Amino acid sequence: MSITQLFPSVESEHGSSWQLGRIVAELRQSREVTHNVRHKGRLRELPAREVLSRIVLGLSSALFPTHYGRPDLSDDSIDYFVGYTLHSVLQELVEQVRRGLLFVHPDADPDDHLLAEESRSITQAFASELPSIRALLVSDLQSAYQGDPAATSISEILLCYPGMTAIIHYRMAHALYRLGAPLLARLITDIAHSRTGIDIHPGARIGPAFFIDHGTGVVIGETTVIGERVRLYQAVTLGAKRFPTDESGQLLKGQPRHPIVEDDVVIYAGATVLGRITIGQGSTIGGNVWLTHSVPPGSNITQAQSRLSE
Repeated sequence: MSITQLFPSVESEHGSSWQLGRIVAELRQSREVTHNVRHKGRLRELPAREVLSRIVLGLSSALFPTHYGRPDLSDDSIDYFVGYTLHSVLQELVEQVRRGLLFVHPDADPDDHLLAEESRSITQAFASELPSIRALLVSDLQSAYQGDPAATSISEILLCYPGMTAIIHYRMAHALYRLGAPLLARLITDIAHSRTGIDIHPGARIGPAFFIDHGTGVVIGETTVIGERVRLYQAVTLGAKRFPTDESGQLLKGQPRHPIVEDDVVIYAGATVLGRITIGQGSTIGGNVWLTHSVPPGSNITQAQSRLSE
């Protein structure tokens, strides 16, 4: 069908000056042949960001009903609300997981019943982890409350702290990442990134009682390992120093290349920690430090010294 047949009024009014027929044809040639960027060259359904945003909000409402759901809930109605909310969002999640699996199994038929079964299995496993996810989030909340003198209540942290928003997204995304839905997990953390300015890869492993204060500009890479009771401030980067390649020069995916941060470490604003190095337990990394070597437990690293201080 020609552009004139598709949009007769548009073509008649503006087509002669815009040359829509030629442009549409050239875009098709670019999209389908010359510059095809589709995964494995095939057209397939994509997970929908707006749906995932709604799912994360629904899951957050189930985990913290009066903060993210309905403030007027009572003891008699709260369980009904949680059950109804979970039923709705998990049904939506199954479909989004199925779409994401098309990129995990690129040769799968979108209508394959095995794909549908796998998406439901992943969603069921994820749902069973929600109580443990909530337990981790409560430890993060308590860490934020104890670590920030400006925090007046747990409710303030849930409602106002961008670091908490990013951590909620990350905890959900990390569970999906481990269960075999990496694209969906990446989208969920990117939704948080766009909202908060905090970029946490869902593959990072982060222990309980994690606190990001202020948060804007924080970057945590895919293979980062963070222990318990770790605190980061704004503009901290836990990144890679170099990217290993194979014999043909192609980047090796999933190689450990980000820092290991042990328990009870504090990293202050603007610090950049690069490479597969270890920050020893109980260390403090000062603001704007550039660090590319491991430091032992109990270290105090400052920008002015650029060395260990006892």
